[in-house]
Amino acid sequence: KLDKEPLVDELIRRNKVDSGKFSKLTNSRNHIPWYGAENKKDRAYWERYKSYLQRELPWAAVDQTDAVTDDIMSDLEDPIREGIWDRRGLVVGHVQSGKTSNYTGLICKAADSGYKIIIVLAGLHNNLRAQTQKRLDEGFLGYETSPDYSSSDVGILRTIGVGKLNSDPMLRPQWVTTRLESGDFKAKVAQNLGVSPEERPWLFVVKKQKTVLESLIRWLSEHVADSIDPITQAKSISKLPLLIIDDESDNASVDTGEQEFSANAEPDLEHSPKTINRLIRKILILFQKKAYVGYTATPFANIFIHQKSATLKEGPDLFPSAFVYSLEAPSNYIGPAKMFGDEDEGAGGENSLIKHVSDHCSDDGKEGWMPNKHNKLHIPHFPNQHNLPKTLVEAINSFFIASAVRKFRGQTNKHSSMLVHVTRYTLVQNKVKEATQKYVNTFKQCLDRNINIESLMEVVKQLYQRDFKSVLGNQSTHKDFEGMELPDWTDLRKNIEEVIRSTKVKEINGSAKDALDYADAVEPQHIIAIGGDKLARGLTLEGLVTSYFLRASNMYDTLMQMGRWFGYRDGYFDVCRLYTTTVLVDAFKHITKASIELREEFDYMTSTGSTPDDYGLKVRSHPSLLITSRMKMRNAIEVNVSFSGSIAETVAFYVSDSVIDSNYKAFENLIRTVGEFSQSDVLNIGKSSISWNGSLAKNIASEEIIKFLLDFKTHEKSFKTDSKLLQAFIKKMNSIGELSRWNIAVINGSSERQVIIDNVKINLTKRKNTSDDPSRYSIGRLLSPKDESIDLSAAEYIEALKITQRETNQIKIPSGPAIRASKFRSAGKNSNGLLIIYLLDPENFSECKNVSPCCGFAMSFPSSGSIETVKYAINSVGRAAYE
Repeated sequence: KLDKEPLVDELIRRNKVDSGKFSKLTNSRNHIPWYGAENKKDRAYWERYKSYLQRELPWAAVDQTDAVTDDIMSDLEDPIREGIWDRRGLVVGHVQSGKTSNYTGLICKAADSGYKIIIVLAGLHNNLRAQTQKRLDEGFLGYETSPDYSSSDVGILRTIGVGKLNSDPMLRPQWVTTRLESGDFKAKVAQNLGVSPEERPWLFVVKKQKTVLESLIRWLSEHVADSIDPITQAKSISKLPLLIIDDESDNASVDTGEQEFSANAEPDLEHSPKTINRLIRKILILFQKKAYVGYTATPFANIFIHQKSATLKEGPDLFPSAFVYSLEAPSNYIGPAKMFGDEDEGAGGENSLIKHVSDHCSDDGKEGWMPNKHNKLHIPHFPNQHNLPKTLVEAINSFFIASAVRKFRGQTNKHSSMLVHVTRYTLVQNKVKEATQKYVNTFKQCLDRNINIESLMEVVKQLYQRDFKSVLGNQSTHKDFEGMELPDWTDLRKNIEEVIRSTKVKEINGSAKDALDYADAVEPQHIIAIGGDKLARGLTLEGLVTSYFLRASNMYDTLMQMGRWFGYRDGYFDVCRLYTTTVLVDAFKHITKASIELREEFDYMTSTGSTPDDYGLKVRSHPSLLITSRMKMRNAIEVNVSFSGSIAETVAFYVSDSVIDSNYKAFENLIRTVGEFSQSDVLNIGKSSISWNGSLAKNIASEEIIKFLLDFKTHEKSFKTDSKLLQAFIKKMNSIGELSRWNIAVINGSSERQVIIDNVKINLTKRKNTSDDPSRYSIGRLLSPKDESIDLSAAEYIEALKITQRETNQIKIPSGPAIRASKFRSAGKNSNGLLIIYLLDPENFSECKNVSPCCGFAMSFPSSGSIETVKYAINSVGRAAYE
């Protein structure tokens, strides 16, 4: 008899996910199109990897990987093309979103097509390199690499992954590095290679480390070079096409050295790049036929590479001159937007999955268990029996619960992990591990001896009832929680006990001997991983359910990469928890907004046929994306900023009565001066209609907007909406006949409180304060995305919606860049700017007792063909960009 239930579950799994689209900017200079139907025949490496992926991933996700890697292949060069060629590109994904699967697919197709030397640059640490090697063992090699065998013994290596689907010995690429943490490139191992790359491709998985890269370059020069480069007269490899995959390409690969450029932007050819950048370029210049593809979720540093940067010895820099791809995440991806997005979109509402931590240090941040600033000799102490903050104890109990729920839901063969990232110092991490291990051991000993276990379990039970059953009950309609259920405590307790007994506490850093051995584990692992830098980038924590995160950074890209909790959480998102500070939540909300803007800008530029060079220039002048290391932005010490095609909105406010009253008075003066407000129009779009709740005034002279900005005091931390910078830009545009007329929208919020100014009735808006700083009121977003389209005509709205639907999966409302583009297309340089004003309810201020509403604004600047800019000094902006 056919068991239908497993079959139905499998069909649902394979079809329930909407795969993300992708968009790209390309440059066909010196490129010959080649990857057509004939090249897609006999792709044995890819076909077995595709079958391998289909066992675990939804079909739509596999099809999308197939489609995007086909496109990337077409933007690389045909490996059999004669002559010298060089293609360099960038693929922008999301943190923990499957970039490894993408580049594994690309490697398979490249090997099928004839690329012979494949080098994967896999991070800075041994554990990340070993993790990447294991993934490629499974997805490309098909066997378990080991230093115990020579290449002539390859036939007896253990078959794994794709090798179980097609074990043809002639389909086995040659390994040069192994899956052990000590298995990085060694010349003496490479000398034993028994298969020439003309027969089968060679795979190198190496760290971005000086000694390793220098050794690899030496070996390639001495054992593989077959000619002399006609330009440099150095040894060269002419017959073997090279593909370099640079994982986390924004980390260490970018040259942070100061380089002088001439007045016409010509580079200093004698410049000496920083070590890792120099060595990567040394590998590239060694080959006459080469392709370099960087992968990252935080591309800001890559984009800030100067387009013309080059040296005589190393050749061109790593700017992605050939192509940039932006991958949209599938619908089941849990990323920043779902965790930290708008209150009505993300999980950050009243019943949040985010738990705020404040007991780790004193109010001023200088004392306590883990002060904001401490040194390597700090000894964490908390005045309770566990020597752990109550929030960390709760987080560990939450981990027990979440792992047990996964077992209840049938995920019995899946790993579960908890992240504890509170300090960068290994000595301090060790102390945290000791206390955590002691707490877990207390549970284990009580279970073994059946002593005091009921009192311990009662605490876990109360947490379960309070923070799991109630949350799911209140958010049962949340689309990401659909179909999920939680058992009664009596049905869960046995699972919790099993989880506790199997939990291991591991310290993951350069000093400890612990390792995350998911791939080699015989049974499912339950791991509490305590670490710092080694857990901060690239490393995957399988089945991560609970994160305890206190580690701050003053760089947005670094902070985003530390978010190991992003990823795929099918069937257990509702039991995931992030314990962190309100300051970090605030920071992540800002990062999320900046990242969304970056991708929206990318999608719009794709629709206009822009190139990677255009993107680099556009981002370099963008007022909200100064969010990486100043050294990586060495070419942008003073930036010329254009607000054209962007949105600026206030998200930080002063809480002093005098400033709030003064800003509200500036708003009142604007309303009374304009005096032409009416209820916003209802647009009839086909059979449907679009309406907004607010008042609108059109065709207002820019002088009134400038006066409003002159009278309005923006918070020093709200750097993108610096009122002086905004008015300077408007004046600059006025001088060339643009932005001379504006529309003003005043939005009605959901609060019952209302103000009336000259017959304009305004309901106040509620926005939650996310700041720990009593001198500042911060919010995630001021603007509700729909409101930016409030002044569009029906034709403009339809045009904006078409642009949005063409470039993204968003089909309900137009995106911001599409709105600004449609205005420019309909009215050209006479497009009206849009000032959107919200009055925030003062009851939401935790420290403020003022009577006046807090005035916030957003300014939507239509796209423009002009190149007018205003100067933007990084020294003043850098301080405000994160603090």
